[in-house]
Amino acid sequence: MVFSYQPTPAHVDMPIHAASTQRRHFSPTSSSSRTIVSATLDLEDKIGAGQCSKVARNVNMENLRGNYLFPEIAMRELEHARRYPNEQLIRLGIGDTTQPIPRTIASAMAEQALALSTDRGYRGYGDEQGNKELRMAIANTMYRDMGLMWEEVFVSDGAQCDISRLQMLLGPRVTVAVPDPSFPAYVDSSIIVGQAGKFEEATGKHQNIVYMKCLPQDNFFPDLTNTPRTDIIFFCSPNNPTGAAATRSQFKRLVDFARSNGSIIVHDAAYSAYISDGSPKSIFEIPGAKEVAIEISSFSKFAGFTGVRLGWTVVPNELTYSSGFPLIKDYNRIVCTCFNGASNIAQAGGLACLSPEGRQALNKLIEFYRGNAEILVDAFQSVGLKAYGGKNSPYAWVHFPGTSSWDIFNKILEKTHIVTVPGVGFGPGGEEYIRVSAFGKKETMLEASERIKTLLYNNLN
Repeated sequence: MVFSYQPTPAHVDMPIHAASTQRRHFSPTSSSSRTIVSATLDLEDKIGAGQCSKVARNVNMENLRGNYLFPEIAMRELEHARRYPNEQLIRLGIGDTTQPIPRTIASAMAEQALALSTDRGYRGYGDEQGNKELRMAIANTMYRDMGLMWEEVFVSDGAQCDISRLQMLLGPRVTVAVPDPSFPAYVDSSIIVGQAGKFEEATGKHQNIVYMKCLPQDNFFPDLTNTPRTDIIFFCSPNNPTGAAATRSQFKRLVDFARSNGSIIVHDAAYSAYISDGSPKSIFEIPGAKEVAIEISSFSKFAGFTGVRLGWTVVPNELTYSSGFPLIKDYNRIVCTCFNGASNIAQAGGLACLSPEGRQALNKLIEFYRGNAEILVDAFQSVGLKAYGGKNSPYAWVHFPGTSSWDIFNKILEKTHIVTVPGVGFGPGGEEYIRVSAFGKKETMLEASERIKTLLYNNLN
């Protein structure tokens, strides 16, 4: 099989290390990426030269780790491309959707954009919380029979932005627990607002954050019996990077744990549309969750809105501070202060996504990516490796016992010309693993599968 590599619009996945969580993407073989890497190095050389301001650097920013994964992967990929100019590189580190947005959804956004050129159709500022019609559609479609009202839904420009807004709401004095491994924005945002404390080189952890170890034998669900109480518990299901979806009984244990400890769960449901085994798609399916949980979600991964930017957060009226004051009132104030509302064009697309025609089209996209993930999982398992994910997520999480995840990354890149993501970028619990993305063309996945089964197998045995 011949794989034809197109250098654009190929991407390298977001920076995953605790130093950076921005979802930037570029191809290190392109002139723009070489410029970015060069400019970064030039800037580092110039630090300290010339006149400086008299403003001290935010001490919390100083606590962010400096060895970014993003430029590190980019530079290693660029060097590999220089050494092997005739090899076709396959990028499976990417966390960006690749299939076109269905026409029925794109058409709705196009109509909204064209309407702005008319007196009748022009609209300026909308509600900071989102258009009422979309908020009602989210409540009625995504949270049907869960007892949530549309006023509890806040439309945004994406789940990652909402993580930062929630951290602003919660402030620096709360204690935080995160799954290990997990999406690094939880840790990075905790560092920036001053919750995390110093970084400990020996453990790879920040001293004031509780890292809840997630192991495969427990379906990558944390052992809550050995987890100390914290004010805030970040949780993601299906998990990024492992792809594990919490079962109903696991969700109930988490909700019960939060209720008994007086904690608040921030549940990241960005990949819930990929769930195929009947596991809960929302934490609010669990009785009592409305008193202890906030849920964030996104149109990015199931609708291809990574560049369109649209998400939402649900803050139930029942959720209160220790004083009894409702969190929703403070979150509304944060939104009104820090946000002018999601694009009307993007929201028109969101409405189309939730229509019967839109949902039917998006289900086909989800099945496509999930099928890609199954191809990758099967390929790694065929060479004797344990690979997780694929069933409820667009990722494969692959274990290489006793090996550094950076060494795994380098070996796979060298022997198969496939770019992955070192698992340690998702936290110390990701060591010995790599994450492999299923976002891409099917022929790309099939070619990657063949390389894994031949080139990788021959170098493992």
